[in-house]
Amino acid sequence: MPLEPTRRNALHGFAAMAVVIGFDPLNRLWVTDDGRQEGGARRAASATLEALPPLDGTLLVDEASLAAAADDYGHIVHRTPSAVLRPGSVADIVAMVRYCNTRGLKVAPRGQGHTTYGQAQTEGGLVVETSPLDRIGQVSGNTVTVGAGALWSSVAKATLAHGLTPPVFTDYIELSVGGTLSVGGLGGQTHRHGSQLDTVTELKVVTGAGELITCSPTRRADLFRAVLGGLGQCAIIVGATLRLVTAPETVRHYQLPYSDLETFLADQRRLVTEGRFAYVEGQVSAAEDGSFSKYVLEAVAYGPPAGPAPDDTQLLAGLRHDPAGAQIADMGYYAFLDRLAAGVAALKEAGLWDWAHPWLNVMLPGDSAAPLAASLLQDLGPDDVGPGGVVLLYPLLRERLRLPMLRTPDDPVPYLMSVLRSCPPGDKETVDRLLAANRTAYETVRDSGGLQYPVGSIPFTAADWRDHFGSAWPQLAAARKCYDPRGVLTPGQGVF
Repeated sequence: MPLEPTRRNALHGFAAMAVVIGFDPLNRLWVTDDGRQEGGARRAASATLEALPPLDGTLLVDEASLAAAADDYGHIVHRTPSAVLRPGSVADIVAMVRYCNTRGLKVAPRGQGHTTYGQAQTEGGLVVETSPLDRIGQVSGNTVTVGAGALWSSVAKATLAHGLTPPVFTDYIELSVGGTLSVGGLGGQTHRHGSQLDTVTELKVVTGAGELITCSPTRRADLFRAVLGGLGQCAIIVGATLRLVTAPETVRHYQLPYSDLETFLADQRRLVTEGRFAYVEGQVSAAEDGSFSKYVLEAVAYGPPAGPAPDDTQLLAGLRHDPAGAQIADMGYYAFLDRLAAGVAALKEAGLWDWAHPWLNVMLPGDSAAPLAASLLQDLGPDDVGPGGVVLLYPLLRERLRLPMLRTPDDPVPYLMSVLRSCPPGDKETVDRLLAANRTAYETVRDSGGLQYPVGSIPFTAADWRDHFGSAWPQLAAARKCYDPRGVLTPGQGVF
């Protein structure tokens, strides 16, 4: 499995002025070769130094590295680690997890840092950067093996050279494979192929006990099921083998406007149950009066060689959108996958990418999706979403979601609702208000049989997590006890 970092990533970061040589357990500080402890204090007694294992990469304790690891895309929670591992090999991760395990140091894997509520942070522990593990192996049959730090955009480019593609993508494709596989990975293709978890045939992981293990549905299946969607509680994903399907060369992209929520949801449900389109999502936006009452059904039909040439009459038959406002366009397949790139660039240029993102992500039971969505949307105003924010609302098929840790409502067609908020990061009053609104919205959804999709910013307790995992909790708890017996992994999630 080709998991090792590229030379570029392996060398990145070696310019740090001071090299960490060990840990002082008495003062709970890292010691550098210039005789100083992390934090600037003089080393107490050399006899207390516990030497660092040999590493191919580097351990960073400079202020800039620690500050970067204490932040994420949410810009809400800030927990400062004592060190950051930039691995030069998978063996580095094995060695450092073992090292931290015996010294009671927490360990948190971090991919692209696109979490929104401190999920990949750890106060005083070790953050493991997985981005150096970005190798993409050769396509073999209908699979490809990649490192956990590989971006989905890079995987798509590599497999498209063979006429193949991963079946499912999140809307934003500059995320790491290991990152999305730790939470779920939902997208418009999920009604056809499940989540990104359902496309994994094998994993390579480093457990909380520091063991490098290969697992699959037939080999260490308990670990495989606990890791996929398991929020990093049992092991760090370092590599994955992904199933591939035939890729189209072009797609036809439909944006169909609606003015009525129930009609919008019903047509979405019809499309995913009939399987007319390869991709189905939907957005809700503010009308002129400020209410979130404009609905756009987004659908995509794949062309040859993945499917027949799209037939508009057949694909749109019976739908109740406003045909005068419909937008239909043909585009290249990768251009469709990467359609957010221009918008992201604009957000970065405007400085909005660095705003706080107190996101709300919940799954609604299909049988009550309309009243629940109406209730949540009624409480939204433009200031509750913010510039650059968006509201997504689209159906999934529960029968396609086969991994136990990705929790879904007990309904054949649940809906994912995402309120992707943004607000100025220094505006604590607004951030706190939106976090409280997220919690209230979650409780409303939960009381109707819904759940959170755990990529957002909802204040959660350990008891909430037990309720969230429900019937899967005994499996996760057993795997945690077996594979991370000292409970060192991913404390930022707050699961245990």
